[in-house]
Amino acid sequence: MAELTLANVGKVYGDGTRAVTDLSIDVSDGELMVFVGPSGCGKSTALRMVAGLESITEGEVRIGDRVVNDLPPRDRDVAMVFQSYALYPHMTVRENIGFSLRLRKVPKDELNRRVEEAAELLGLSEHLDRKPRNLSGGQRQRVAMGRVIVRQPQAFLMDEPLSNLDAKLRVQMRAEISRLQRDLKVTTIYVTHDQTEAMTLGDRVAVLRAGELQQLAPPQVLYDRPANLFVAGFIGSPAMNALEGTLQRDATGGYIVELGTRCLAIPPAALDARPGLAAMTGKPIVVGIRPEDLQDAAVAGAADGRTLTAVVNLVEPLGADVMVHLSIDVPRPRDMGDLAEAVGELGEAPFTADEDAAPMVARFSPQSRAAVGDRISVVVNTDRLHFFDPHTGTAIWKG
Repeated sequence: MAELTLANVGKVYGDGTRAVTDLSIDVSDGELMVFVGPSGCGKSTALRMVAGLESITEGEVRIGDRVVNDLPPRDRDVAMVFQSYALYPHMTVRENIGFSLRLRKVPKDELNRRVEEAAELLGLSEHLDRKPRNLSGGQRQRVAMGRVIVRQPQAFLMDEPLSNLDAKLRVQMRAEISRLQRDLKVTTIYVTHDQTEAMTLGDRVAVLRAGELQQLAPPQVLYDRPANLFVAGFIGSPAMNALEGTLQRDATGGYIVELGTRCLAIPPAALDARPGLAAMTGKPIVVGIRPEDLQDAAVAGAADGRTLTAVVNLVEPLGADVMVHLSIDVPRPRDMGDLAEAVGELGEAPFTADEDAAPMVARFSPQSRAAVGDRISVVVNTDRLHFFDPHTGTAIWKG
């Protein structure tokens, strides 16, 4: 096991295409770090530079106390799990798992011991003499992981290893990967485009966009305090809603956000947590609202300074809650750029039939009886509002 460091790493291809820019990340000994972002953001390229499968244009990659920029993959003491299982079809599970040890001429007794230990960890002991064609997709992925476990490398590198599995198997394998990583305590970098995987697996998560690091933090911090509109839109499902308004003082000296003819009162605690907000008085501001922070007033009860009106466009019952697509009775925001890119990447843009009203998605409780076409009141949890500078997209906290 070892620390793994990317220091100002960059990658430029021969045709001038820049895939990664000034990427600096420290992965602690035994940590599970997730790289997440949309397709083409540079996350797999960064992983391949660590593995030695891509050359490094700028910066340094260190594994432990060694700079490995110029070392071939076999000398870096890392093991990689790919999207494809890449198992040898003519070999048994035992032979597939132990193949790299045979190449290294590990003594037979040691080889068998390590293969059987890996098989027990992965729940494959009963399948050691079967061929890959006789295994399920999840079992094949376990065999692929067994091959890297027996090598006992300093770090695991995983490039979207679950993308070929169906939804139920992905959930099961996520839990198994998390358990294995905790048991083995091996430094791990895990690449995915699936923000649910990132949030459930990572000790910390690095959000990338266009080759640049947007934010690096534990999953809950990304969700509660996104650094910018892109992270706000990419982390969370359904994606964060956004409205454009103007920050103003009210008659009592408090603060409100004017949204056309509507307004939301900002609680004092929210202002105390964001001292930089006061400097935006009289200026345009972007207000972010998570879907779960919107409730049907018929269930939750209306409240002054916290209620908006909306028309219901679509209702999606999900059992434990109900996704409701709304046209909020405030001006439609302009193209949000960063947020629109993130939401478009997730395929979660709100459905709306009104080109003038702001579209939003709410996560209502199943007690709501809102139906398509209804005009309803929606209560906003103003304690959990997010605020962003409309020009830079940066979250407003300290100023």
